[in-house]
Amino acid sequence: MLNSTPSELARNLLIVLVLGLLIVGTLWVLLPFLPAFIWAVTIVASTWPLLIGLQRRLWGKRWLATTIMIVGMLIIVVAPLSAAIGTLIGHASDISDQVHSFGQNGLPMPPDWLARIPVVGQRASEEWQSLAAAGPGGLVSKVQPYAVKAASWGFSKLGSIGLLVVHLGLTLIISGILFMQGERAARALIRIARRLGGDRGEESVRLAGMSIRAVALGIVVTAVTQSLLGGLGLWLTGVPLPGFLTALMLVLCIAQIGPFPVLLSSVAWLYWQDSPTLATLLLVLSIFIGMLDNVMRPMLIRRGADLPMTLILAGVLGGMLTFGIVGLFVGPVILAVTYTLLMAWINEGLNRPATAPSGAPLASPAGGKALPEGGPDTAPKALSTAASDVKKPR
Repeated sequence: MLNSTPSELARNLLIVLVLGLLIVGTLWVLLPFLPAFIWAVTIVASTWPLLIGLQRRLWGKRWLATTIMIVGMLIIVVAPLSAAIGTLIGHASDISDQVHSFGQNGLPMPPDWLARIPVVGQRASEEWQSLAAAGPGGLVSKVQPYAVKAASWGFSKLGSIGLLVVHLGLTLIISGILFMQGERAARALIRIARRLGGDRGEESVRLAGMSIRAVALGIVVTAVTQSLLGGLGLWLTGVPLPGFLTALMLVLCIAQIGPFPVLLSSVAWLYWQDSPTLATLLLVLSIFIGMLDNVMRPMLIRRGADLPMTLILAGVLGGMLTFGIVGLFVGPVILAVTYTLLMAWINEGLNRPATAPSGAPLASPAGGKALPEGGPDTAPKALSTAASDVKKPR
């Protein structure tokens, strides 16, 4: 490049500019489909072993296995969403009557057990007493600003329901295509990665798939387990709307908030209904369910990808805060690939043979033995060294 003539330099710059504009334009055109595409890739990469197992049991028919997978996705995604919306619509009148009753009659006096809650109980009881003493007018004046904000937020989110349905449809369509053509897409992606980064690029693609599968296995399976156990506890203790609360717990668990907001609110409701035995039983069960992810999630993630747990958890939390729910899977992939490339680069510098100015081989810092002579062609592959380092138990 330094010896290029001005015309060749201008031509190379124009080629780079045109390629950059084409890449930006392509991403701009595909931008509306990117969320659905990311979700589809995540689902397909996570459930690919299940698809292959179904195909073996269905006489090798890929289309039949794909149909079953898509139907399963419809049941898992659409059924809980429809149940939650149906529950809200069915109990809309009850919620409206309850709110109207509070607006007319005001709040009753707080229960005695509220003041006995450590740290916050006394303060909460005093605030409740002040609202109850203010009567209906005082309650309305206190709640009205927050109600207006909540209503504005709710109406703003109603417009996105149609967009959510469109994204769900696109995700199902793209997932079906990837299920049918998964091997071809994987080969094309590996060829691109090898063209860009050689063996290191191919290993990065494989590690990205392992990271997606590990996070899906650890987070989603743990969230489903916690939600089902929590829903069973709500049903056994007689808490109303157990189906809706179970779906809400699933969303909170996937978002890494946990089931505690729903379970502890249900415990408080049971105490409010003068059912201390059931409330205590649900409280014990809630503590067990809430602590389950500390054991189950790391174990499942380590089974999917042998990466540092700190790296995975940082990617999960940081990705969620940056990209939203889809960042649960994007964050760990980015950190895992970056970690592998960084370790490959470090190990390449440590293991590359070096010679003294006189031509004699340098001594190895570890044992004093001479390193083998030779140039970069005889040096060990940095990728295999990084991969072996990643797989070592920590």
